[in-house]
Amino acid sequence: MAKVLRTVASVALLYSLCLIPAVDAQSSQANGEWPTYGGDLASRRYMPLDQINADNFNKLSIAWRFKTDSLGPRPEFKFESTPLMVRGVVYTTAGSRRDVVALDAATGEMLWMHTENEGARGSDAPRQLSGHGVAYWTDGKQERILYVTPGYRLIALDARTGIPVPSFGVGGVVDLKKDDDQNIDLITGEVGLHSTPVVARNVVIVGAAHLTGGVPKSRKNVKGYVRGFDVRTGKRLWIFHTIPLPNEYGNDTWLKESWAYTGNTGVWGQISVDENLGLVYLPVELPTGDYFGGDRPGRGLFGESLVAVDLQTGKRRWHYQLVHHGLWDMDIPCAPILADITINGKLVKAVAQPTKQAFLYVFNRETGEPIWPIV
Repeated sequence: MAKVLRTVASVALLYSLCLIPAVDAQSSQANGEWPTYGGDLASRRYMPLDQINADNFNKLSIAWRFKTDSLGPRPEFKFESTPLMVRGVVYTTAGSRRDVVALDAATGEMLWMHTENEGARGSDAPRQLSGHGVAYWTDGKQERILYVTPGYRLIALDARTGIPVPSFGVGGVVDLKKDDDQNIDLITGEVGLHSTPVVARNVVIVGAAHLTGGVPKSRKNVKGYVRGFDVRTGKRLWIFHTIPLPNEYGNDTWLKESWAYTGNTGVWGQISVDENLGLVYLPVELPTGDYFGGDRPGRGLFGESLVAVDLQTGKRRWHYQLVHHGLWDMDIPCAPILADITINGKLVKAVAQPTKQAFLYVFNRETGEPIWPIV
């Protein structure tokens, strides 16, 4: 098959000598596919394939190129999508309106394209352009592609045709600015997402992102809650309040009722899942804003925390706050990495969280206990 390479304005595939590395969920690596953003739900981004090596790398050549300049009202200038490859088809977002395209992996032929013109809602969105890509789901019979638009809507497409799935949400669309346990203006509400949804055990998990928090307009903002949806119907299954409500765990870490008006604290990076343990790992960002915390006294859970929640219910199982009352934009920039490691001769299910701090935090992913002491 083919391995996807990225350029500013095009998607190029090297066909003659390479394979797309992949795993099925967290196990099979035999078919050479890349079915999720991180390669697998553990976000390991690695495949032990050896068709490309040091001896033949200099012989690689471009087999085909797909230009994305004409997708959207203007050319894309910040192409960040990581294409998926499943069953010989490449799926990716592309263009300044975040269109979705399906391409034949062998020839580059466009099989279908889906576009959404969201008007003012899209042009006012805090997270625009092509984003990071799509998610793929199948039950062995149906195949679906799911993605979040710039205007913060979750869309399910038939992976074979690109047509919205009518039984999902309303005509294939779930409006993510609704049913979020807060009031959000449908046009100007400052919330969106660049990252892809994550699908595990028929649950679609969607995070939230905002404008950069360096110079917030106010101490108030939309809260970046995380939700799980049924992949077949689009029904909301659960919500995790990254800023806890009264009587929820962690609310007492917000002094002077600062929880009520503070926003952000979303999960703008990729999310990892251990399907066997039934746990979702959420890398949560700072509250409003990045460089001043005088309006939000207290430790402010779950800001700058790695949180493990139940895949089916969204209930907190454990958390670790990496920075208490963060002030220097040290939020978590990427997906946690799940790996089984050997400690003193014993196999441990671990989760490793890279950070902007040059620290790698490593925990037992079942219990949240640090693998090594954290001072």
